[in-house]
Amino acid sequence: MNKSKGFTIIELIVVIAIIAVLATIVSMTVMNYINKGKDSAIKGNLATITIKGTVYFTTNGNYTNFCNDSTVLSAINSAKLAYANPVVDSTDCASGTVGGIAVWAACSRLKSANAYFCVDYTGAKKTIATAASCISTTWNRTSCP
Repeated sequence: MNKSKGFTIIELIVVIAIIAVLATIVSMTVMNYINKGKDSAIKGNLATITIKGTVYFTTNGNYTNFCNDSTVLSAINSAKLAYANPVVDSTDCASGTVGGIAVWAACSRLKSANAYFCVDYTGAKKTIATAASCISTTWNRTSCP
């Protein structure tokens, strides 16, 4: 009786296929958690802008040039880095006037959902669905929709 030692090619292919399926499932789950972490970083960076807005208004009495403040620019840049895709860049802060009063709003695209996070001078923090509602260089709104 001749007993051969080792594995057959079929057994090796089956094991490799199982490992590939498990690796795919694990990597998709890990990427989901990484993107949720990036969303938290984006929301945190934009939330600091609302706090800065209160301090800025208390100091200056208005929001004129608020979006050009170094702390605001730093928070915007940090949100852009958290998104980590310079091609799809929709993080911005815009200043404007409503009834002759200077106001501001800032928005950023989220990583894990096809949505945007928006903060504004009223202290509102919202997740919104479309880029059209978010700030761009041609956007005239200065509050979260």
